[in-house]
Amino acid sequence: MGHCERSHILINKNFMQKHFRFFLLLFFPLIGFTQIYTPVKWSFSQKKTGDNTYEVYMKATMSGGFHIYTQNLPGDNGPIPTKFTFEKNKDVELIGKTEEPKGHEEYDPNFDMKLTSFDNEVTFTQKIKILKTTKLKGELEYMSCNSERCLPPGHENFEFVLEGIDLTPVTPGKTTTAKEEAKTTATTSALTLNLQNPPQFNNSTPNGIIDPVSWDIQGLKVSDKPLKYVMTFKATIGKGFHINANKLKSNEFVPTSFSFDSLQGLKLKGEIISLSKITEKKDPLFKEELRYHENEAIFTQEFEGELNGYIKGILEFQTCDDVKCLLAKKIPFEFSLADGIFTKVEEAKNETIVAPTSGKIFPYKHPTIDINKPLSECSIKADEIKGKGYLSIFILGFLGGLLALLTPCVFPMIPLTVSFFTKNSEGKKGLFNASLYGFFILLVYVILSLPFHLLDSIDPNILNTISTNAYLNVAFFIVFVVFAISFFGYFEITLPSSLANKADSASNLGGIIGIFFMALTLALVSFSCTGPILGSLLAGSLTSDGGAMQLTAGMSGFGLALALPFALFAAFPSWLNALPKSGGWLSKVKVVLGFIELALAVKFLSNADLVEHWGILKYELFMGLWIIIGFLLLLFMLGKLKFPHDTPYKNWTIVRGVVTLFAAASIIYLSAGFSYNKQAKSFESLSLLSGLAPPAGYSWIYPNHCPLNLNCFHSYEEGLAYAKQVKKPIMLDFTGWACVNCRKMEENVWNKPEVFKIINEEYVLISLYVDDREKLPDSLQHDFKNFQGQIKKIKTVGDKWATFQTETFVNNSQPYYALISCDEKLLVRPVGYTPVPAEFAAYLNCGLGASGK
Repeated sequence: MGHCERSHILINKNFMQKHFRFFLLLFFPLIGFTQIYTPVKWSFSQKKTGDNTYEVYMKATMSGGFHIYTQNLPGDNGPIPTKFTFEKNKDVELIGKTEEPKGHEEYDPNFDMKLTSFDNEVTFTQKIKILKTTKLKGELEYMSCNSERCLPPGHENFEFVLEGIDLTPVTPGKTTTAKEEAKTTATTSALTLNLQNPPQFNNSTPNGIIDPVSWDIQGLKVSDKPLKYVMTFKATIGKGFHINANKLKSNEFVPTSFSFDSLQGLKLKGEIISLSKITEKKDPLFKEELRYHENEAIFTQEFEGELNGYIKGILEFQTCDDVKCLLAKKIPFEFSLADGIFTKVEEAKNETIVAPTSGKIFPYKHPTIDINKPLSECSIKADEIKGKGYLSIFILGFLGGLLALLTPCVFPMIPLTVSFFTKNSEGKKGLFNASLYGFFILLVYVILSLPFHLLDSIDPNILNTISTNAYLNVAFFIVFVVFAISFFGYFEITLPSSLANKADSASNLGGIIGIFFMALTLALVSFSCTGPILGSLLAGSLTSDGGAMQLTAGMSGFGLALALPFALFAAFPSWLNALPKSGGWLSKVKVVLGFIELALAVKFLSNADLVEHWGILKYELFMGLWIIIGFLLLLFMLGKLKFPHDTPYKNWTIVRGVVTLFAAASIIYLSAGFSYNKQAKSFESLSLLSGLAPPAGYSWIYPNHCPLNLNCFHSYEEGLAYAKQVKKPIMLDFTGWACVNCRKMEENVWNKPEVFKIINEEYVLISLYVDDREKLPDSLQHDFKNFQGQIKKIKTVGDKWATFQTETFVNNSQPYYALISCDEKLLVRPVGYTPVPAEFAAYLNCGLGASGK
């Protein structure tokens, strides 16, 4: 009896009792991950240890056997350490590092290494000094695990309100050297040493704190071609005081320094330059070489960049006189740049950051577009369309399951399993057990989709990011080529036999548990045939907009198709006589599936090529490869191409004739894709290949950067400027290079005359590709705090447009269409995939009505 025809009757009950916990551990975490579980609770407190000193405490309480890890873990291959990040505050000084008690070190099975962790509860302590009453804010990150699993990293924000007194100059008396004061970390704003002859100046704040230096910071455009800017930092210094130069010969004092924490649209050119006289003098007491500015100091920094941008930074300096040095002081500065003019941002507000782009300061959260207040409620029902997507993927999964039934690993199991139930159980009990067996087959495949819901809940964009990742698509290409070679008979892909044997042995438990493990055994031993089909379904679902929910729908359809025959044949045993006998035809089914896998491999390589703009698999080459695959399939069906384990054709059957005609028709149909479309001025897009083949405009012969040769923009700012010029409303098209439904809309809906005419004549089309992996210039790359409070790195063009969509429209699926006026007001509620041309035309007309046209 072959590997795929293994009998379920050979059982070892003792073996299963020994290993039953293994299977509980295998599946219980999957079920548990479908709910949000937070076994770690954080609490925060503080203790005042002096007038202006505190200890703040961050306490974690763990339950359910979970633990968290120390702040100091070895290497990067283990879990995430506990980490505390405190926001910068000029009135707060951290004393040392965050302290923690001694944890216990033991072997961690989750990471196969020795790690230090804390159980039950742990308190972390940070000592601080303050200059006056203030707030200390921050964020902590941690990972919690137990002996069986780890949860995703957790984050907590915290805030402490710290009361203190304003520190005034110390009463004269104790003499402290200038060198000691330069190195001290005391919290006083000014330490007065020997004030026998205090300097004559009037630079004090209302509360008496000495502040002898004032700064004036300005920015100016100095050149148009190329665009150059200069920022000047001018210090006015009180009589008797000086500030240190930006370059010192001694490390004992703090130099004047300038750090630029955020540069957007600009980049530094050269170093900071000092334009003022520098006095060089040896300190008579400590013999140190001093370099400093008196009365006035001017520093300049040159930049290159664009007309619009953003600068944020900190300048640090130290003020001294002949007998003392004040505590080094930090002054933040922040400027926006619009049309070459610098404007000071007076106060940093705790709001969404705006990022510069090539037209103006670009707001991800657009202030004039309110998703809840369109100018008109005229629209179409998008929820019904979303439901159709789930049904479609369910049907595709069901068809995939039917194909899997015809493979050599599954088909022979049908009569064996049905006979086992009907012979070992009489009447309705046998039917019940067979039906339960089918239900468990369905359940196994649904369980496989559950971890993807966890990923989707952590970050709604993660599945789209994964599906459009070039490296992942190349990996799919390699895997599918391997699957195809396996189907051609050159080798067999199987799971470890020990895993299948354990599940097989477990099926002898009897009752419901035994039947479940029989279903699990079928899934394991048939993997060599079902794996490639499941892989196709998984990859296809990730590239759709429905994410994990569509994956579950597809897996449910797949499992149902596999389960139905067992229940039906148990109910009607006589039907077994009508089944064809196992034989060489099953191997031929695998070969046909191998050609399908090969075609899908080309599709995934195309995804990577599109999002990365490699230009190696354009429309002509893609269609040519699919035609070659179709031609090879035709040769195989005609008996002219043979593979290992392949038996010669003895005669023509109806199925062979149908598949042969399908191969021949596919070649003819694919060849039609090379005909010329006058309207689009490119190759003819084939409706059945929408979303599978690259856009017809992605071509070497007839390149076109917009679908159907429409006039479109790929920059929101440029499109908006054009719309204002021609006074037309805007059709915002959030799309993706690897978006299947986007291509279906462009090639099956937009091309219809009633839709094409409206888009072409009445709207300004702006297509924004959210999966575009083209890197933004270094000066435009930055971190962004989204509406969920998470930090997102904006590095690519796709990051920019995806963030615009999620922040302004609170949506992350594609295609997504928003109609706005040229003064940036939402006309009607946005819609997604709308496959009926009449409905989409009605939606466009709704927008025109709202715009007054």
